[in-house]
Amino acid sequence: MSRSWPDGRAVAAGTQTGDRAMTSVVLSIGSNVGDRMAWLQSVVDGLGRSAVAVSPVYETDAWGGVEQRPFLNAVVLADDPDLDAHGWLRRAHELEDAAHRVRDQRWGPRTLDVDLVTCHDTRGEVTVRDDVLTLPHPYAHVRAFVLVPWLAADPGATLTVAGRARTVAHLLGDVDPAERAGVRPTESALRTGNGR
Repeated sequence: MSRSWPDGRAVAAGTQTGDRAMTSVVLSIGSNVGDRMAWLQSVVDGLGRSAVAVSPVYETDAWGGVEQRPFLNAVVLADDPDLDAHGWLRRAHELEDAAHRVRDQRWGPRTLDVDLVTCHDTRGEVTVRDDVLTLPHPYAHVRAFVLVPWLAADPGATLTVAGRARTVAHLLGDVDPAERAGVRPTESALRTGNGR
């Protein structure tokens, strides 16, 4: 099984970098505290050349029932031969910690949220279910603020839901129209340092 990014690079069965298998990840990023764009840009900058593509930036109302400022959201596609799924989780937490992320209220305001949506290695989509990580992300398929930017960054994207691979476009079609409409494009854009 292979996974191709929009820039044409592939992570395919048997593809190795040195003696390590290449992994790729879809990261959903969001911020609603302080300089929201600067916090999103800190993820792309922190990933450096691992950032393969970034979506446009969208503004969305906060999700989860806590009264707060709207979020800026985007998706980053990245790959790195040195990280497995748990390595990507550690990297996400490092990026959040660098942004002074506080975890004291579920679905509360945050400087930066970096969620792993899905991870692929040379064998295909990685499935993880343990005390610290669940992949694919268990709610990504119902969150327009994840699906809209992801589809913009990777129109051919798929996600396994209930054991079945489905296109992100199809999953987005199943989301409530009002929630889809709540993901509003902005004029802001993230910059990659690798010419992508």
